[in-house]
Amino acid sequence: MATLLKFYKPLVPSRLSPLPVRFHNFKTLIAAARNRPRVRCLSTAGNSNHKVNLTESNGAAVDGDGTETQLKKQQLWLHNTMSKQRELFIPKVPGKVGMYVCGVTAYDLSHIGHARVYVSFDVLYRYLNYLGYEVNYVRNFTDVDDKIIARANELREDPIKLSKRFCEEFHLDMAYLHCLPPSVEPRVSDHMPNIIDMIQQILDNGCAYTINGDVYFSVDKFPEYGKLSGRRLEDNRAGERVAVDTRKKNPADFALWKSAKEGEPFWESPWGPGRPGWHIECSAMSAAYLGYSFDIHGGGMDLVFPHHENEIAQSCAACKKSNITYWIHNGFVNIDSEKMSKSLGNFFTIRQVIDLYHPLALRLFLIGTHYRSPINYTIAQIESASDRLFYIYQALYDSQIVLSQYDEASRKDSIPAGTASCINKFQDEFLVSMSDDLHTPVALAAMSDPLKLINDLLHTRKGKKQGLRIESLAALEKTITSGLEILGLVPTSYEEALHELREKALKRAKLTEEQVRQKITERDTARQNKEYERSDAVRKELAVVGIALMDSPEGTTWRPAIPLALQEEQELMRVSDAILEL
Repeated sequence: MATLLKFYKPLVPSRLSPLPVRFHNFKTLIAAARNRPRVRCLSTAGNSNHKVNLTESNGAAVDGDGTETQLKKQQLWLHNTMSKQRELFIPKVPGKVGMYVCGVTAYDLSHIGHARVYVSFDVLYRYLNYLGYEVNYVRNFTDVDDKIIARANELREDPIKLSKRFCEEFHLDMAYLHCLPPSVEPRVSDHMPNIIDMIQQILDNGCAYTINGDVYFSVDKFPEYGKLSGRRLEDNRAGERVAVDTRKKNPADFALWKSAKEGEPFWESPWGPGRPGWHIECSAMSAAYLGYSFDIHGGGMDLVFPHHENEIAQSCAACKKSNITYWIHNGFVNIDSEKMSKSLGNFFTIRQVIDLYHPLALRLFLIGTHYRSPINYTIAQIESASDRLFYIYQALYDSQIVLSQYDEASRKDSIPAGTASCINKFQDEFLVSMSDDLHTPVALAAMSDPLKLINDLLHTRKGKKQGLRIESLAALEKTITSGLEILGLVPTSYEEALHELREKALKRAKLTEEQVRQKITERDTARQNKEYERSDAVRKELAVVGIALMDSPEGTTWRPAIPLALQEEQELMRVSDAILEL
């Protein structure tokens, strides 16, 4: 999994506060998104004995001497596609954020490119919530479109019913990926009056024209056309989702309303029966729920032109005060270094991936690269993400097992200076990286040291003898879980997630649990008979398909691992990179 190794200078001193809710199912997701209770703050300020107190508070940290210090509000910087630079996030209304993200055109199962868009903006949504903002997150469904009609005709199904079915499938995919539901999820078919009213406003303002029941936006009436994408008007393509219409005054003019064709769904309008063009839908729905002026508009980089460029033009034509402060776009997904495309046969749906890998392994893979950078999906990368997820969950599960053996009330209210230092370092690196345009790879990398410390406390002789060991484990587990909450990586239970990761690994290896147990028994017999070559052969046979054997005084167990060939490939790449650096 790709990670960024650069660390960033803290913008402001701060401490990470655990989020209060774990999201177990879709109904809980909805409730959590709309009812955010107070956060629990973990103070790690040392006293004269180099220990810290753990407490709960409302936005305040408690120092070792018992005095409260108000936590400084973390500043957030975001890259704005409009200005082409990173900007300090300042909402139009203090404490509140309006965010619109373009949703799917629902005519088929969603692919991993969709997954990247909505995981990226889910991370932003979660982090804005963590920072204390009240976020009105609007994400639409396009359920009226040429592609939907074409697919419906192919399947001999009603277009609206087909779209509704795939909207429900999309909801399932988002729940699998732990994406919180938006505040509002409007559909085009429910907002025809809003769309028709906006088109009429544009006509009244002289920025559109009608031709035989069709309505076109006149780009010549909007001198700033191209300011988002940087494209000159003469360079723009004539059509995007539809064939070129020679009746247009300018080839770059785009449809606001399309007259009805036989066999297609239609709605009545002042210009005759028809349906809206693609771009006007989002302008009308964002204005309906957020007004013409709001904070964040986002989507995939492929939407910069023409979709978002056209949105800006038509929204400003309908209302001169239209203004969106931050335009945010995520990068593309490539498959084995090639652009993902159905025509190339390298097209993967979310369902295809999570059939063999845990959904949160896919989420971890997606946030393992900065959201604006292109991401390369390979088997090696998703295997690496799955392996890392297992490592994280195993450490936290093992910690919970040990902690469950001790009464929480009997724990002391302090932890050693070394543990406090590790927690402070993680919290600072995590928040600084997240606040620097959501650098999730750095935030993930920051977990390495506290996870290593947990494993030392659990499994090494020195760690098991450390003073205040249980208190350290509790503080570390709570702190890492807090970070995982913000990243959307906390499962219903670590035990259940580990079981699911094992089941997926067995499926990829085309083995059953019983077959792996038989191999372990075969290897044990070979070792007892001092047949070490046979013993090593069994271990390697399993390693080749991604099953790693682990020996301990209690016996041999197994865990999922990156298949041996991929491990060797990754090692060769690391050596090659090292040589190139020399």
